[in-house]
Amino acid sequence: MVKSRGRQGSAPRLTVEVVAIPTIRAPGLAAWLSSIAPARARGHMTVALVPDARVRALNRQYRKRDAPTDVLSFPADERGHLGDVVIAAGVARRQARVAGHSLATELRVLALHGLLHLLGYDHERDDGRMARAERRLRRRGGLVEGLIERGAQ
Repeated sequence: MVKSRGRQGSAPRLTVEVVAIPTIRAPGLAAWLSSIAPARARGHMTVALVPDARVRALNRQYRKRDAPTDVLSFPADERGHLGDVVIAAGVARRQARVAGHSLATELRVLALHGLLHLLGYDHERDDGRMARAERRLRRRGGLVEGLIERGAQ
């Protein structure tokens, strides 16, 4: 478990906690995500890196889709907790390989995408608002490509 609190030298805005299965490491993910998060991202969020089967079960339970997926977001109703992002570790590994970048980069792509969903963005219904936000934030964070762009190809 790794926690990061906002930008260096500033008041904490977003606290990110990364929880991972033993076979995966995500050094720097929490600090990176909190450093590039939009100003309105406040409170605490968790990024869970879990087995693919767990994400598939969650996808089936909450989205009625019996298929694996890479990232799911669960916004919270309680004050101070933004929500949880769940990433399928095996899917992330395979997508990193196909994209030709590291697993660490893929985890950043997926965590950023999940954070935007926690903030209320919905790329399927928002006329490009989420895509624009993702593009702006990924550039700030040094990512070449975002998940929405990849899906449009």
